[in-house]
Amino acid sequence: MRELSVAEQRYQAVLSVIADGLSVAQAAEKANVSRQTMHGWLARYEVEGFEGLKDRSHRPVHCPHQMPAEVEAVVLELRRSRPYWGPRRLVFELDKRGMRPLPSESAVYRALVRAAMIDAESRQRRSRKWKRWERSAPMELWQMDIVGGFPLADGTSAKALTGIDDYSRMCISAHLMTRERTRAVCDGLRAALDRYGAPEQILTDNGKVFTGRFHHPPVEVLFDAICRQHGVEHLLTQPRSPTTTGKIERFHRSLRAEFLSDRKPFATLKRAQQ
Repeated sequence: MRELSVAEQRYQAVLSVIADGLSVAQAAEKANVSRQTMHGWLARYEVEGFEGLKDRSHRPVHCPHQMPAEVEAVVLELRRSRPYWGPRRLVFELDKRGMRPLPSESAVYRALVRAAMIDAESRQRRSRKWKRWERSAPMELWQMDIVGGFPLADGTSAKALTGIDDYSRMCISAHLMTRERTRAVCDGLRAALDRYGAPEQILTDNGKVFTGRFHHPPVEVLFDAICRQHGVEHLLTQPRSPTTTGKIERFHRSLRAEFLSDRKPFATLKRAQQ
């Protein structure tokens, strides 16, 4: 004997009420379901007939997390042209282009994973290996460093005093200089303080342009003095501990990828700064 389908079993229960005269409670008990479920079957049968008793998909007609195909195509094309752009930058670029609906960073990340443009497993391994830390609000801590490698047309290479806010990741300094000298570095620091105000703390490495605490005897260099004058606590990284300033190092990679990949030397330092 053929086993009845789910819809056929529900149909038998409905018939027991409308044809055999059983009460809803009796039919529900016989079918081993609640009275509310039995009422639902009767209502669906009245409107849709037998088709209404078939299982329905619980998948929503429109998933709010599903990115439209045309938006995903733009995301993937941008990523192919700029492999170093992550989800945050891609969302920014989509917004700048007026793309609507604008996807979330997590939706963009999932699209990159589906397209094998991001290795989700390696990202999870990194997150387990390293413990992330960051301040709880903007202007609590700036990370600052010096990075080189900005070629000029005269054959020299410029350097930059870089800085980001630890919480927001906003760039607060990208001050270029021909040489890594105290005066040039501190001009960049003053420019950042004048533009954004003074943070509670600034974190740098132990370079001589940043601190003289390790001199014999210790001395206060200009960078330290400016921090003190503005009420900023100057923090130093632990020796041989690059992960302490991991955010600024990540910013350096983005800076190089954005401005130095497949690019001719800058005509002048002023042009490079622009």
